[in-house]
Amino acid sequence: MHKKALIFWGGWEGHTPERSANVVKDILSDNDFDVRIEQGTSALADPAIDGLHLIVPVVTMSTVEKAELDNLTRAVRNGTGLAGFHGTMCDSFRNEPEYQFMTGGQWVAHPGNIIDHRIDIAKPLDPIVAGIGSFPYRSEQYYMHVDPHNEVLATTTFTGEHLDFIKDVVMPVVWKRRYGVGRVFYSALGHTADEFEVPQMRRIFERGALWAARTPR
Repeated sequence: MHKKALIFWGGWEGHTPERSANVVKDILSDNDFDVRIEQGTSALADPAIDGLHLIVPVVTMSTVEKAELDNLTRAVRNGTGLAGFHGTMCDSFRNEPEYQFMTGGQWVAHPGNIIDHRIDIAKPLDPIVAGIGSFPYRSEQYYMHVDPHNEVLATTTFTGEHLDFIKDVVMPVVWKRRYGVGRVFYSALGHTADEFEVPQMRRIFERGALWAARTPR
């Protein structure tokens, strides 16, 4: 049985939302998903999203109608999986605390912008990150407000070079969590679609999305 996924994209173009959405579509299609891609948030108004196996937002700095958000949060609470990355999931709707409660975090800063830093695996036995050791990464190093309920799988440590008062802060980068019955996965990596060419980044996202997806009924 094919699983069904919805990817909705939009918002700030700097995050290459359409290109990134299509990369995610290819990843999911390769894993036997029937994938629907929609621009904007209007697809969330359909109560039928409650029956999907997975939803992937690829939207930054946008807004969402109350009915759309209510449908989305209801679907995830009832078991639809949610998976996403970077600001296209954790900076989608800044004015919606319920959305942030569901995702487990909200972007607040990336000191130094595009910089070299390191990703450290926090739970090497977890299947999402198993076999992936610490690796160098060049992108925005996200500073986030995060939910202590998250199960953190990978972190990054700030050196203080670009902002001295956050020196040695260990920041979650990859996590999984529950929201109601639904599984939620997030990776802060993926500023543009090009970052999916980094094998570790792509593998972590793929595994996380598959983990989050509802088991076919």
